[in-house]
Amino acid sequence: MADHPEPRPTRSTAPATPGAAPGAASATTRTAPVAAGAAPAAPAAAPAAAPAVTTAPGDVRRGPADPVKVLLHRHRQLCERAVDPLEIAAGLEAHGVTDRTAARFRHRDVFSLADELYARVPRDEDRAPAPAATPPDAGAEDRRGRWQGAVRSLTALLPGAVCALVLAAHARASGPLLLAVTATGVAALAAALVAAVRSGPLRAPTRAPLVTYAATAVLVLYAAYGDGLLDQLIRGGLDAPWPPVTAPLLALAAAVAPAALCARLFAVRARRLLASSRGLDDFTARARPLLLVVVAVYLAALTGLVAAAPLLPGTRPGALVPAVALGALLFLARLLAVHGFPYAGSAALAAAAAAQVLACLSLLIGWLPGCGLVALPARRIVETWGAAAVPGAVCGAAALALLVHATAALGRASAHART
Repeated sequence: MADHPEPRPTRSTAPATPGAAPGAASATTRTAPVAAGAAPAAPAAAPAAAPAVTTAPGDVRRGPADPVKVLLHRHRQLCERAVDPLEIAAGLEAHGVTDRTAARFRHRDVFSLADELYARVPRDEDRAPAPAATPPDAGAEDRRGRWQGAVRSLTALLPGAVCALVLAAHARASGPLLLAVTATGVAALAAALVAAVRSGPLRAPTRAPLVTYAATAVLVLYAAYGDGLLDQLIRGGLDAPWPPVTAPLLALAAAVAPAALCARLFAVRARRLLASSRGLDDFTARARPLLLVVVAVYLAALTGLVAAAPLLPGTRPGALVPAVALGALLFLARLLAVHGFPYAGSAALAAAAAAQVLACLSLLIGWLPGCGLVALPARRIVETWGAAAVPGAVCGAAALALLVHATAALGRASAHART
């Protein structure tokens, strides 16, 4: 029988690596038997991990984008201009950021988010400070602050004092002198009012629209002459000029001082609430009652002034309700303007002035043949409740609507950011 040749082991055709240990062959020699006397091959190792790749520092793969950094870039100007975190919180709230939005940035509320934004904004620390010539004198600063406070207080008291002097002179003047005293008094009172509202707590950050001044002038003129005009229109004719009602004017002028005090009280208390609140909802829940208390304090002071104004010699008393309603309307309009909402107050003042003018015009149109129905509503109101019912109802409704708007607008943190 022929001998069959013994099968030879398959050898690798790959060149052996110099210095390699016996049995460390390439992958094609896995099935080759181990040669006699050779060291047993090491067990097959697990697949080697991917080799580490060295990358430049700028090529490192980044994780999820920092959401706070994105927000900081979006509101950088606000964050750099703010003097404290409260201003950032107020500005964020004005841009629609709420506590629920802050939760997406891993913060419990807007105030916590504002703290981080304030801390992460680069300050001008590298800027070399200007050399101070002399250290500030604490005593001089204190005296300057007291002097400024005294000037502001006197400015707030100036309209009432000027109005009292003008009314006293008006009561004693007659003939051509009366016209001169009236013109001079109106100019002096207007200047005093402008000085009072352009300084101190009643100063608004922006100029009021022109319609505000026009509507205020119409309302004040109606407070002085409107009731007499309605009475004469109801009787069917215009007689000789009737004397103005001056006691409400004196009360409204003197009420500038408590208005400034109440505006200051509301601003200071609101800033403290903003610092101590745990969130926007908490601030709103505490700021709205504060506004109602401040308005109630002002109305109490105004009511006392309206009741006491006829005690001054030379004044002619008027109805209490229309004067208080007009004072409330003017105070709320100015308070909104101080906090950056001038147009709502302007609209309310313009609506009230237009309604009073239309009431008088309707009575005039009612004199025309076939137009009696036009004057019927105003005539019924005056004949039933008196001429004072028209300004009382109009100014009262406008003040109530403005109070509702102010409760919503001034209850937000954005209304109390420093400007």
